[in-house]
Amino acid sequence: MKKIILLGTLLAATVLVYINYTLQESKAALCCDVSASASFNALADDAAFLAKHESPIPFKFESTAGEMITFTATDGKSASAFFLKSPTKSKKYLFVFQEWWGLNEHIRQEAEKYFNDLGDVNVLAIDLYDGKVANSPEDAGKYMQAAEPARLEAIIKGAMNFAGKGAKFSTVGWCFGGGWSLNAALLAGKKAKACVMYYGMPTKDIEKLKTLKTPVLGIFGSEDKWINPEVVADFEKNMQTAGKSLDVLMYEADHAFANPSNPRYKQEYANEAYQKSLAFIKNGFN
Repeated sequence: MKKIILLGTLLAATVLVYINYTLQESKAALCCDVSASASFNALADDAAFLAKHESPIPFKFESTAGEMITFTATDGKSASAFFLKSPTKSKKYLFVFQEWWGLNEHIRQEAEKYFNDLGDVNVLAIDLYDGKVANSPEDAGKYMQAAEPARLEAIIKGAMNFAGKGAKFSTVGWCFGGGWSLNAALLAGKKAKACVMYYGMPTKDIEKLKTLKTPVLGIFGSEDKWINPEVVADFEKNMQTAGKSLDVLMYEADHAFANPSNPRYKQEYANEAYQKSLAFIKNGFN
């Protein structure tokens, strides 16, 4: 009996070790910065952060050029995106990443705006929540925290496969999507041409930043209490240490100032930041 108990204990210990090893290997295999995502996701437990994110003002947008599509993520599951196809054959793709609310009408409008102004670029606004869209900060926090980094990476890689061989990628995102804009640029490797991140949590992993193959434009608000000037200063220092190019635009505004459905929307700053980001993306593709 003692031998059976000992054998069972050893077997259980072996299984636990294997599970832990597998989890660690899975995390290590991710190209994105899990720690940066976790840091931002943790904000959903901050009552003050939730209070700063009032429910979006009703916002209606009807597309004249885009449609929802599905594609296969690299985990074998289906994924979706709002797709705007270039009127001329093009291998240029702009990936657009949602705020923590999800792929809502505001993000679709932003995607179509870039599409119209870029001219010869395919635009994919990628759905990172698999169809879920939040109308309250509480739901947004739940959806954001439930979005597993491995799944998000599989979705982004699937979108890259959808673009096909020879595709070149630029990325733009806001808030939660700002951090994933940077992660997608890391995933794209040499195919990345420009990365724009609006008030997203930047990676602190200098070794990962060293693998970045594209310049970054970071757009932030000096009144943001979370992605604050200190966080931005650290990002600048880390990018410099990694030997990478970072341009920073810092506006006297709060978090999410570029979102017209946000009560703290700053139209003048949003318009200027958009024009800067547009020029940055165009230059990256040239």
